[in-house]
Amino acid sequence: MNQFFSNVDWYDIWMATLDTLLMLGGSMLFTLLLGLPLGILLFMTGPKQMFEQKGLYALLSFFVNVLRSLPFIILLIVMIPLTLMITGTSLGVAGAIPPLVVGATPFFARLVETALREVDRGIIEATQAMGANTRQIIINALLPEARPGIIAATTVTAITLVSYTAMAGVVGAGGLGDLAIRYGYQRFQTDVMVVTVVLLLILVQILQMLGDRLVVHYSRK
Repeated sequence: MNQFFSNVDWYDIWMATLDTLLMLGGSMLFTLLLGLPLGILLFMTGPKQMFEQKGLYALLSFFVNVLRSLPFIILLIVMIPLTLMITGTSLGVAGAIPPLVVGATPFFARLVETALREVDRGIIEATQAMGANTRQIIINALLPEARPGIIAATTVTAITLVSYTAMAGVVGAGGLGDLAIRYGYQRFQTDVMVVTVVLLLILVQILQMLGDRLVVHYSRK
């Protein structure tokens, strides 16, 4: 067993895992902060909704669709100048977070919009009939009813971000993806590649199990 893992530096593996978790946590935080309001705005201004605005909805949809359709590896390269302006570097964890957020936010926003569309319109109409304002409708009716769907959307987005962090290793972002590319691929160290892949699979499974449990816990059905 030790002979098989002869190329594995477990300290490097630990530091790469920590970098991946930092990238995932930081980007997920900003994705939630930006994507949730954007998803709510998409829903509220969408067809047959309370504040239907065809022009604004079309503009937001176009913006979201463009960012979603852009391959993440291309987005990483295109955003290097902007990343340098924001963080002062395009390398490491700090350099990876801006493109991760830009890549994941529109994806998460669209999932949030879909979750909100599944809320029974009768609940919204009943809340309106009781004299609730827009803020109360969103906080007290829409979000609680759509909570299982939003949690599922968060889980899917987090798993997507794990794959994005691995791709970010191509441009020197660090993490398990960077380790797999530099050692597992470029230096043909199969044992390093196997360890990094297994760790990424374990992380994805943990995120999926946690998300599924939360969805079941908060589901009323």
